[in-house]
Amino acid sequence: MSTERPIQAETPPVEPPSAPTRRTFIATTTAVGGAVVVGGLGAGPPALAAEEAAAEASPGSHVSLTVNGVRRTVTVDNRTSLLDLLREHLDLTGSKKGCNAGACGACTVLVDGRRVNSCLTLAVRLEGAEVTTIEGLAKGDRLHPLQQAFIDQDAFQCGFCTSGQIVSGVACIQEGHTGSAEEIREWMSGNLCRCGCYVKIERAVEQAAGRKG
Repeated sequence: MSTERPIQAETPPVEPPSAPTRRTFIATTTAVGGAVVVGGLGAGPPALAAEEAAAEASPGSHVSLTVNGVRRTVTVDNRTSLLDLLREHLDLTGSKKGCNAGACGACTVLVDGRRVNSCLTLAVRLEGAEVTTIEGLAKGDRLHPLQQAFIDQDAFQCGFCTSGQIVSGVACIQEGHTGSAEEIREWMSGNLCRCGCYVKIERAVEQAAGRKG
């Protein structure tokens, strides 16, 4: 009797899947990315149309107020700020949109004699109010004393913050906060000047207040 074992066929080893080449990887990711972009572009127009429809459906209101001595009645979106009402609806662009967050003071105007950041003030809440902007300070060709003082003291450089500085300075004088240079700086601190003209601005307020010749 033979004692030899039958010869078994050897199973070939299973080779691990080969790692993708750099060219294959780039081609695959590019194709997937392109599909995502195309899908996003396809969804864009309906989303944009929905936003526009929502904007058109936003409620609006009539508001009547006196701006620089002239009675004005306008219809605005209930979310419209006083700053946008002045600039976009009444074409009074002297008040500037700086930070649009109430931090720089470039949009300062007077509402019933009180200075406010017009970018944070809703127009629909000002029914019957009296608003004074930089355009309303001069009397014809005669500048307001503080406007003239800004020229005399060279209290501006780029001019972007100047309208807000002047309106705030007018309120500062009317409020009686001009007893000293330190007091003026304190009560004008909400108005930022990126050019650093603070010393000259303080001198201009002093001049208009009659404390400086």
